[in-house]
Amino acid sequence: MATNMRGLTQFIADIRGARVRELEEKRINKEMANIRKRFKDGNLDGYQKKKYVAKVIFTYILGYKVDVGHMEAVNLISSSKYSEKQIGYLAVTLLMHENSDFLRLVVNSIRKDLNDNNEIHNCLALHAIANVGGQEMAEALAEDVHRLLISPTSQNFVRKKAALTLLRLYRKHPDVIPAKEWALRIVSIMDDPDLGVVLSVTSLIMALAQDHLDAFAVCYQKAVDRLNRLVVEHEYAATYAYYKVPIPWLQVKLLRLLQYYPPPEDPTIQTMLQEVLQTVMNNCNEPSRNVQHNNAQHAILFEAISLAIHIDTSSPLVNTAAVLLARFISSKETNVRYLGLDTMAHLAARTDNLAAIKKHQGTIILSLRDKDISVRRRALDLLYSMCDTDNSELVVGELLRYLKVADYGLREEMVLKIAILTEKYANTYKWYVDTILELLSAAGDHVGEEVWYRVVQIVTNTEDLQAYAAKVVMEYLKSPSSHESLVKIGGYILGEYGHLIANEPGYSPIEQFQVLHSKSQFCMAPTRALLLSTYIKWVNIFPEIKPQLVNVFDRYRHVLDVELQQRACEFYALALRPEEDELLQNVCEEIPPFPPRESALLNRLHKKQGDTEDKRTWTIGDKETNLARQPSKLLRKPTTKVETNGTTSSSAGDISSDITSSLIGLDLTSSPTAMDPSAALAEKGIPRLTAGPNVDRWFDKLLYSAEGVLYEDVQIQVGLKSRYHGTLGQVAVYVGNKMSAPLTSFTTTLHNEEPEALSVSFVKIAPSTLAPRTQIQQIIQVECKKLFKTPPILVVSFLAGSHQTIAVRIPIVITKFLEGVKLGATDFFERWKLIGGPPREAQSVFPIALDATGHIDVARQRQVVSGYGFQVLEGVDPNPSNIVGASILHTAVDGKVGCLLRLEPNREAKLSRITIRSTSEDMAVEAQKLVQRPLTAEASGLAEKRITS
Repeated sequence: MATNMRGLTQFIADIRGARVRELEEKRINKEMANIRKRFKDGNLDGYQKKKYVAKVIFTYILGYKVDVGHMEAVNLISSSKYSEKQIGYLAVTLLMHENSDFLRLVVNSIRKDLNDNNEIHNCLALHAIANVGGQEMAEALAEDVHRLLISPTSQNFVRKKAALTLLRLYRKHPDVIPAKEWALRIVSIMDDPDLGVVLSVTSLIMALAQDHLDAFAVCYQKAVDRLNRLVVEHEYAATYAYYKVPIPWLQVKLLRLLQYYPPPEDPTIQTMLQEVLQTVMNNCNEPSRNVQHNNAQHAILFEAISLAIHIDTSSPLVNTAAVLLARFISSKETNVRYLGLDTMAHLAARTDNLAAIKKHQGTIILSLRDKDISVRRRALDLLYSMCDTDNSELVVGELLRYLKVADYGLREEMVLKIAILTEKYANTYKWYVDTILELLSAAGDHVGEEVWYRVVQIVTNTEDLQAYAAKVVMEYLKSPSSHESLVKIGGYILGEYGHLIANEPGYSPIEQFQVLHSKSQFCMAPTRALLLSTYIKWVNIFPEIKPQLVNVFDRYRHVLDVELQQRACEFYALALRPEEDELLQNVCEEIPPFPPRESALLNRLHKKQGDTEDKRTWTIGDKETNLARQPSKLLRKPTTKVETNGTTSSSAGDISSDITSSLIGLDLTSSPTAMDPSAALAEKGIPRLTAGPNVDRWFDKLLYSAEGVLYEDVQIQVGLKSRYHGTLGQVAVYVGNKMSAPLTSFTTTLHNEEPEALSVSFVKIAPSTLAPRTQIQQIIQVECKKLFKTPPILVVSFLAGSHQTIAVRIPIVITKFLEGVKLGATDFFERWKLIGGPPREAQSVFPIALDATGHIDVARQRQVVSGYGFQVLEGVDPNPSNIVGASILHTAVDGKVGCLLRLEPNREAKLSRITIRSTSEDMAVEAQKLVQRPLTAEASGLAEKRITS
């Protein structure tokens, strides 16, 4: 650009030609004066404004303060010429901060450029927002940036910049971005054919999902699907292959994104993810000679291993990963050793079986002496995480030996970790005291306050430890040099428990006083204040050395330190009181045990480690803390085996040869059921149900039918076919595209409110694109574990001009698992009486519809009752208009539950009474509600109104 502006070129040449700084400042001052004069005239065209603002920018870049050109830069942004607009945006981003008053003047110009059809102008505006991006600008323009991101007319490079601009705004002002509202639309871009766009939007989703896990939950399925296409199916353009590795940056981000969520419970997603991780690990079995290829593969591999650890530490994949990590920690490359140790620390922090890691304990200990400090730090982390009861003495001993020669930057953290491990895995009191005092003696100035506080708490709360601790600390204090932390502990322990050893040779009161007081002259004022408290306690328990102690108080009464002087005066007055005075005894009572509390050492260590912006899903060591950091499970695994009456059976359930016998003596405990999901679904990221009279009618019909339409509009049709046997079922969902254009970013997901009672999962993930005039089939596997009250929800989302979401209830209800049984009149009424009335009986009276001739449609009523799984029993009821039925409910966990039905229509009253008795009162209530629904669906308007209310 300077070549097109000779004045700017000459100005730059003059600055570079200045031999001394004074000449440079003189030339700049002259130019700034000329620019101020020109700007005051106000008769400048766009070219001249551009030239002078460019000179101001160059001056600013050199480090000089500038106070001109701001308004001219704002005017240049509104120019229609690209070169002028570019200089204007450059000046705004460099010369103005996010709270500058001038920024308010450019918001409208930036919005205009965002809405322009010129993608270059879009990019300039996005750059300015990302670089400056204050609160006001974010609030005013976030919607426009989001529109650019999701617009199908935006160029791919504009969408990439829009995603990164939103990421920047979210990091600075997260409250401005309505992440939950935009979640589904943003996640749908993960199916974009352009991998560059996918990479940018994945970076955005990684930031948003950490704070809104439920709202972005659908990204898990998208991430697994994309990884499967990249790694297993090799579905990517050749331009995105980096040294034969498909877009490694995207793979790493997707693998990291999956670690924010709990392990998948859907068997389909589990299988796909296992295949992806196995393929990634297999790809690294044969290292290449190309360094760049190896680096890309290793980046993916280490993230894949972390994900495998996150999912299940006992899986075969993790065993394979442990073998690979053992090879990496012995690598000649520093970076590989670092990553190997870090990932192995992740494994050690999460797994309960450390055998695979302990095999390489020698190599890990040698890594403490690595030439690179970052590797030494990771080795320290790994040793801390892999320490347990079996190897604690060896690990702590090695850390103590290394502490004496360790880098000063590592010593404070090492002291914390040694102290924590010593306390956590101490087998004997002697080992704990010996180790902790050796640590205090060796660590010196690197011992924090938390360490000696914790020692004091443990000794005070452990009576058997007090005498031994007093002896050992006395021996350490006899050494020529003792660190101040050791003097503090000695002052506290000898003051409280010195009397326990006072009668033994070498530990007499006068010897304790001489040893401790000889160290006081080298201590700071707070330590000497603590020693004065020790002396006043000795006045109470060692009267034989009272003169020496009173002499110390007397001398300290004249020091300049106010705290020491006040203590000395108070203690001097106490010491001179008569021996029989109770005040001294009350003041000098023994410290009571400390109340239970969380270790201050752990708190201190966690603060030192902290979290990065990309929140870690694990911490070093401390498995309890790692469990607490895991996100709550969104889905649950289906039960494969159940235990009933002490015997194990398959989840399909065994059908008894005498099925009628199960009507007696069985029970099931559950809460009453309801058809409509709670309003809390929206807060969990589940879209609100698609409403409409047809939707409800279709759903009601499918409650007692095996196939039919579930949803239909001008764009798509959703139908299903189902079959059930025992506790298992299979539902085929057919989704058809009725339009002449494809549906992109097509996604189907299931939401189940009661995973502990009902298991539902897709057999495979749906394709991301649904071609015009075509239909796909999705198979849902179903298992009834126990009585459930809420049907699962099918969510279908797609892009068809705009992002659309359809959420409908799937007619998977408890009655689908009923199996009819044949009973005679005697057997039926015998069991009917045996079950009895409430609470195992549910009864209601409701309006019933008549056919066109005014008669009761008995045939349809029989069809409905039979469709619900009841065996209609002929000739049982004396009234031929009444319908009676019997069935068995199959559940995998709670076994079988009997259910009897009696339907009594009354033509004259246009009412019907339904009575259901079951060995489970909850089943009786649920079945009564379900069977009644379609029987009232064709009633009068009054009846429909009553039912709806």
